[in-house]
Amino acid sequence: MTKQKRLDGYLAENDLEAVWFARPNSFAWLTGASNVVDREGDAGVAAVGYDGDGLEVVTNNIEADRLRDEELPEDVPVTEFDWHRQSLGEAVADRSPDPAAADFDAPGLQSVDASPLRQPLTDEDIEKYRDLGRETAEAVEAVCRELQPGDTESEVASALRVALSARGIEAPVALVGGAERAGKYRHYTPTDAELGEYALVSVTAERHGLHASTTRTVAFESEMDDAALNELGERHHAARIVEVTALGATRAISGLSGDPTSVFQAVQAAYEHLGHADEWERHHQGGAAGYAGREWIAAPEMAESAAITTPMAYAWNPTVQGAKSEDTVLVTEDVSESDSEARRSESGGGFEVLTDTGRWPTTAVDAYDYDAVIERPDVLVQEDDGD
Repeated sequence: MTKQKRLDGYLAENDLEAVWFARPNSFAWLTGASNVVDREGDAGVAAVGYDGDGLEVVTNNIEADRLRDEELPEDVPVTEFDWHRQSLGEAVADRSPDPAAADFDAPGLQSVDASPLRQPLTDEDIEKYRDLGRETAEAVEAVCRELQPGDTESEVASALRVALSARGIEAPVALVGGAERAGKYRHYTPTDAELGEYALVSVTAERHGLHASTTRTVAFESEMDDAALNELGERHHAARIVEVTALGATRAISGLSGDPTSVFQAVQAAYEHLGHADEWERHHQGGAAGYAGREWIAAPEMAESAAITTPMAYAWNPTVQGAKSEDTVLVTEDVSESDSEARRSESGGGFEVLTDTGRWPTTAVDAYDYDAVIERPDVLVQEDDGD
């Protein structure tokens, strides 16, 4: 279903004449453009509206020419207002047919939750996502291969942002945890602490409104004995099994109830099977990804609007103390004949790891109690310089 048809359905179901989007992710979803100037604001500097006939962008006179010249497709008209006379919300309210809804504060307009409209992904979304995922993984893995035990978390985070920015990618989340802090905290926001024995590197990257998340683990042979390496490897593998279980459950449930709580129950069962029954309580497990880092996050109880759909990206991110497994994976009913063998699941297709380069060591991992086998990243062991 095209985006226009989704919006037509939304207008009809809610007896509306128009719907407006000014939050950056939904603006990008509908136009392919950016309305961001100040990243601290919830809404951008322009709003895009749909009235059943076509799109219209409203913005102030400061931004109008730039958006016309550099951001928006030529067939999208731009209406401008004087920046000193109105706010964006007031300008939209003045120009919109009535009744209408908006995803930001506009006087007299109803509120719309855009997330369900953005799901599932369109073919155009998927093509952009493939590029974003591959380039995100390339940047992260390039940085990870150069890590040293004496590097600080903050230095690594800076290197990640530079590597991503060089590819035109923003990094709203860049987490780097050395061995001490990654073992204590699930969100290892970077500090001046040195990496030490190993490092967990996690990013959520954004371009054209789409978000890709990935995590890589690097261990330093010079800092860890065999017992410590084995222990890290066991925790890492347990997290991988939970992740593949979540993906297997996602594909299975997409053709049944579509209820994300069923996937969450599969995650809980996998943790218990692996002897880590309480781990799900210590960190969220992820969920659907797309025009938000997570369109929704799975939990024991969820809003009715959350649903498993395909084709859709999912970023499940289970943790087992000091270890984490996470990539952004396109889940479909099956994979097309054009997809490469490297992207196929051994269990018959349906999974495409978007944040994959084919150059990081991986192992085929089986799901617990679901039909899924997916290649998942190993811990990269940096050997001693003298070896």
